[in-house]
Amino acid sequence: MGMLWERLDERLRPGVQAAVREFERVRPQLEAVTAEMQGSIEEIFRDTELRPLFTTSRTKTVESFRVKASRVLQPAEPGEVPLLEFPDPLRDLHDLVGVRVIVSLPHEIPAAANLIKRQRHEFDCRADREKDIGSIESGTYGYSSRHLILRTIQSSAVRQYRELLGGAARPTGNYLFEVQTRTILAHAWSEIEHRLRFKASEPRARSPYVDRQSTPTAATLEMVEGAFPDLHEHYETVTGHWDEDGEGAAPLPPRRIREVWQTLLPHVDRKSDDDWGWAAELLAAHGLKTTVDLAGLLQTEAITQVREALAHRYSPGPDRLLVDLLLWRYGTRHTELTAGDDIHRRASLLRRSRQIEACRQEQGAT
Repeated sequence: MGMLWERLDERLRPGVQAAVREFERVRPQLEAVTAEMQGSIEEIFRDTELRPLFTTSRTKTVESFRVKASRVLQPAEPGEVPLLEFPDPLRDLHDLVGVRVIVSLPHEIPAAANLIKRQRHEFDCRADREKDIGSIESGTYGYSSRHLILRTIQSSAVRQYRELLGGAARPTGNYLFEVQTRTILAHAWSEIEHRLRFKASEPRARSPYVDRQSTPTAATLEMVEGAFPDLHEHYETVTGHWDEDGEGAAPLPPRRIREVWQTLLPHVDRKSDDDWGWAAELLAAHGLKTTVDLAGLLQTEAITQVREALAHRYSPGPDRLLVDLLLWRYGTRHTELTAGDDIHRRASLLRRSRQIEACRQEQGAT
């Protein structure tokens, strides 16, 4: 990390070293600013549906400050004194105080950032950008996060820091700091990658092998993270099936039955046509008229018991499995309600009912 300082033009070193000494002097008060900013960010989410997994914060270390303060712009002419990228680093650097908001899923990142930006009585958002260490445009992989640069409106900790810092201007409660919002996977990867690649204690030990292996690792993490929104959506859909005051109260026309079935049992789908009218008739015969009724019928424990009782020679499709589940729940009553004058159907239903009853008796005996 110290190579920028080691390579810094001797003519620039006194100014940078003076800034480092000043930063070292005021850093304890800046830590108080960091703690206050983290507390303020955490308070924003206290009474909201969006709950970050956790927040963390850091005050830039003295060594990291020295490195960043040593950055230079290339001179226009060879031999000229280069210009410092941050001539007054204590005031030019906006990441001396950083807060990170860690969420579960990618869609929570913009929701969290927008919620923070709406706190205009407390913060003024001066910059908002996606920071991609690796992107589609560059054809690389890495981690991404949402970066906000916020300016405090009034902060007692900031005012004390500015008083300590001194200067001609009257101390105010205004201060620029950085808030990053990212997923837990992106956070873990950024911490590991920064330690191995960007902030290694010995830069000369940087290994091409580590660089090479980082790419497929980042790509794999991106694929894994991309699966989480689908899993979350599926969970939310299934949970909605049990909401008796919401989706669970939805009636069961054939199309709805198909949707619920394909959500809960995607591996047991129709093998031929897409007609689910038969299912609506069978369910209606038992007074099963809402989504929550169907969800209650299609429980995995019941399906496992039905498969064991009837020892299907072939994996049943929806038509067979639905009938068997109704037999499991209602027994011979299902036969009486649905067999009608079809002798062969009645015989088949009664045979399967006897198998189910025999299985139940055997389970009861054990």
